[in-house]
Amino acid sequence: MKETIINVEGMVCGGCENRVKNALLTIDGVENVEASHETGIVKVISKEEVEESTMKEKIEDIGFEAKE
Repeated sequence: MKETIINVEGMVCGGCENRVKNALLTIDGVENVEASHETGIVKVISKEEVEESTMKEKIEDIGFEAKE
């Protein structure tokens, strides 16, 4: 298992958290996602190597900004 932490700007509510979670869970290999609009942190657990750039692209595709 691999844990990836991504800082995300633009999440303002639980609905935003759910949009981010659902988008990331569509990526092959992603097992679990925890998102917090209060901290702006998204934690992704994957069972195999998933490129961080792939995750960030998915986040940005739904209208949020993934930070370094």
